Amino acid sequence: MGSNTKWGVGLCLAAIVIGAGLGLSGGEQPGFGALAASPSSSSLGTSRPISVHVSGWVVSPGVVEVAEGSIVADAITAAGGARPGAGLDSINLAGAVLAGDQVVVPGPSGSTPAGPAASSSDGLISLNRADATQLQDLPGVGPVLAERIVAHREANGPFQAVEDLLDVPGIGEAKLAAMRDLVTVP
Repeated sequence: MGSNTKWGVGLCLAAIVIGAGLGLSGGEQPGFGALAASPSSSSLGTSRPISVHVSGWVVSPGVVEVAEGSIVADAITAAGGARPGAGLDSINLAGAVLAGDQVVVPGPSGSTPAGPAASSSDGLISLNRADATQLQDLPGVGPVLAERIVAHREANGPFQAVEDLLDVPGIGEAKLAAMRDLVTVP
């Protein structure tokens, strides 16, 4: 082998090692654990981007772009990751996604977050617009507590801050902590 060929082979091997190291050093997404850090089929080669609609219990629902050959887990990661309590066990995270597909991530009770009137653009449930059924998607909120939240809102006006939930009978610091990142007041 000539000197130039050895250098070329050496540089290729160095690029492969560095690329593999970068691919494995990524941070974990909420709700995925080690899944987000492992390379998928989409990260093994360069492919054209495709558009996939990700909705439900994710941080940023909407249309995302992923590489052709991606899997459901890649699409969820592109949508900001799963929200705490997402029902990831009920969907196939390793399933292939195709251009135009929709991935729906269920919430804690197996349903998706409330519709547009009850959720904000970032997917959070609005304490001031959600009905009792939609509020039951929150962790630790059943029919009785959901009705108390709605009754409190109707009696006292709209919530001004998430912390106002502490005024609802049956909601303490622990329950508020479990739902704080899932709700908004607008």
